[in-house]
Amino acid sequence: MEQPKVRKPAVAGQFYPGTAQALRKEIESLVLKQDKSFDVIACMLPHAGYMYSGKVAAQTVSAVNIKEKVVLFGPNHTGYGTPYSIMAEGVWQTPLGVVKIDSVLAKKILTGSKYFEADEQAHLYEHSLEVELPFLQYFKSNFEMVPIAFLSDDFQALQAVGKEVAATLLDILDKAMIVASSDMTHYESQSEASRKDHEAIKAILELDEVKLFERVKSLRISMCGYAPVIAMISAAKALGAKNAKLIKYQTSGDVTGDMESVVGYAGVIIY
Repeated sequence: MEQPKVRKPAVAGQFYPGTAQALRKEIESLVLKQDKSFDVIACMLPHAGYMYSGKVAAQTVSAVNIKEKVVLFGPNHTGYGTPYSIMAEGVWQTPLGVVKIDSVLAKKILTGSKYFEADEQAHLYEHSLEVELPFLQYFKSNFEMVPIAFLSDDFQALQAVGKEVAATLLDILDKAMIVASSDMTHYESQSEASRKDHEAIKAILELDEVKLFERVKSLRISMCGYAPVIAMISAAKALGAKNAKLIKYQTSGDVTGDMESVVGYAGVIIY
């Protein structure tokens, strides 16, 4: 029997601890027990080193009832691979174990799309999806995923891609959710980052991907994952989303004390 392709961790020991014990301990220290957890259609999580954005990610994931199929949307920082890349088979390894790719669902998304291509190159060294997995694994050990990386800012295409994914998930919505990975403003002052980020967050909370795109462009918001977030909003609305809630916002300055040059992080749920 052929062994599955294993995607090894690219940033374990850098963005997050490299051993299971240290990683569990780190996540445990970041989690805030939520009074209520939501059955979400989608959520947005940050993807920086856990020291900086881990609290936002952990508290957002702890507010979510994680479903058995997770479709991950993330930006492609490396430039490798195709503009809309799905790794359609294999497993991803983290210190907490392996996460299996749902190859049946991945292939359905590929078949139902004129944009996506089966491509591993985009995923080999990309951190934006990898760093989300341990948070999901901490709260749920038995989910499968479809990893998707975006290297495009074509608004019409992103909107269409969201609708294509939604069409594939419509029949299994009780079992599936979308996670979009994005950090917010990069390397501006605390006050400027907060001002710009809250304009973008407002558009996300209004489930208005047009407004988000316009604000990112007009305010020059260096939000690295706005493309996957646009696709996520488009998909979530097609799947019946009506509400969005900001779980937590903070910047790297809140952790380091350096308010001159910060990166912003937001955790949002859509239901």
